[in-house]
Amino acid sequence: MAELSMTLIIVIVLALLFDFSNGWHDSANAIATVVSTQVLSPMAAVLLAGVLNVAGAFMSTAVAKMVGGGIVHAAAITEVTVASALGGAILWNLFTLVLGLPTSSSHALIGALVGAGLSHGGWHAIKFAGLESVLKAMLLSPLFGFLIGLLLMVLISRLFFNTLRSKANVLFRRLQLLSASFMAFSHGANDAQKAMGIITLALLTAGHLQSTEVPHWVIVACALAMGLGTMAGGWRIVRTLGMRIFKMEPVHGFAAETGAAAVLLTTAQIGLPVSTTHTITSSVMGVGAVKRLSAVRWGVTARILFAWVLTLPGAALLAALLYLALSRLT
Repeated sequence: MAELSMTLIIVIVLALLFDFSNGWHDSANAIATVVSTQVLSPMAAVLLAGVLNVAGAFMSTAVAKMVGGGIVHAAAITEVTVASALGGAILWNLFTLVLGLPTSSSHALIGALVGAGLSHGGWHAIKFAGLESVLKAMLLSPLFGFLIGLLLMVLISRLFFNTLRSKANVLFRRLQLLSASFMAFSHGANDAQKAMGIITLALLTAGHLQSTEVPHWVIVACALAMGLGTMAGGWRIVRTLGMRIFKMEPVHGFAAETGAAAVLLTTAQIGLPVSTTHTITSSVMGVGAVKRLSAVRWGVTARILFAWVLTLPGAALLAALLYLALSRLT
């Protein structure tokens, strides 16, 4: 590999910090249900999720290629543009982490990339066909998460209608270990690839790569950063997702995790960077709605949805402001 410039090294470090913040912010996606149902202790849950996040990151690079080559034109941006996008996404993650809101790191990164790209190259820097596909997937994945979670819960309720509650809880406490592992693996498969795509985009922009093929060292670095971030645990968001939407039992955790993980692994294989947070949160809502509509705390849900709506424009604005500030310094 040719010698990397200082700007490019800063971009790579920022990408890994974003990946760490993504794991930290989104650890709730993998562990909130298994912790809230007391199937695993918080420490055991984050260790399990961290290891499986790393394993999942090696499953595919389809999402990384989309992020690296499908949203902005590499020739129309600079390394400063990429650094500004990463900075905007990290700031948004930290802001929502402090508030305890399970917002989307994926939306934050996509919004920030578009905001920084527009600030540097205008509308010509954006690949609208790719952006449209990503936005459609981001809108549809929560819907599928909700519906699959709901349908799984209905099916389980009918199959175990005559089973004693105590026996069902014993069974689903064991099954939830599998579903939580499935969710953690799918989280790594989807989310770790976004930072891989950003580093690949930066390497393309700087002329170190000729295609969006992700280098092996990038995969390893991003997998480890995501896993370490997950092990740090974002406990405020764990409480919101696992305890404040509705009171869950092991059967609810199993259905929510299985439904969300199925959606995430499918989109990871297709190459669409959807929101892990939105998918699991919607799946939890779908499972809770089967219990009864009043079981879901819709006030908390409305606050989460409001934060979702603000994520794309909020991260885009932060990235645009960062670009304007950094471009004056460089």
